[in-house]
Amino acid sequence: MSLQFWFEFASTYSYPAAMRIEREARARGVALEWKPFLLGPIFAAQGWTDSPFNLYPDKGRYMWRDLERICARLGLPLSRPRIFPQNSVLAARVACMAAKETWCGAYVRAVYSANFAEGRDISQPEVVDACLRAAEAPAGLLEKVADHKGLLRANTDEARERGIFGAPSFVVGDELFWGNDRLEEALAWER
Repeated sequence: MSLQFWFEFASTYSYPAAMRIEREARARGVALEWKPFLLGPIFAAQGWTDSPFNLYPDKGRYMWRDLERICARLGLPLSRPRIFPQNSVLAARVACMAAKETWCGAYVRAVYSANFAEGRDISQPEVVDACLRAAEAPAGLLEKVADHKGLLRANTDEARERGIFGAPSFVVGDELFWGNDRLEEALAWER
């Protein structure tokens, strides 16, 4: 079996999970599947027009403070994005194309760093291209992304069918674990 990592680049709690999951999985000998998806359609199906962290201000204030504590504990820089949540469609489409590539993890970490450590706009092609270069991905991938946009839609549909309602989520077989704080439990379950 393997561990599926369902993530959304606009998801705050996916940031610390993404920055450590590959290292943690490798240390335990667990195969990792990268599963980028979009939360927007899943939230819309629940009647939400925005992130719950924006819809419920108390929850949002708590989340940002909690994320500060988590990032400090993990030694991760944190810079609150000017726009939250950011449009992550382009970055996620590229991640779908990269999901089986050896450089996927480096790309994912570069996008999360751009968003949550550097405050860059991950909807911009030049930012995504810089993330690809940082991951040492093959040149010319952005030109091909339009040909593969169905991959992201398929992942989002699969996430909905699996009952995934937030990110990060981890799936082992039919077992679902939700939240950055469930990563170790999901890894232990796979073993």
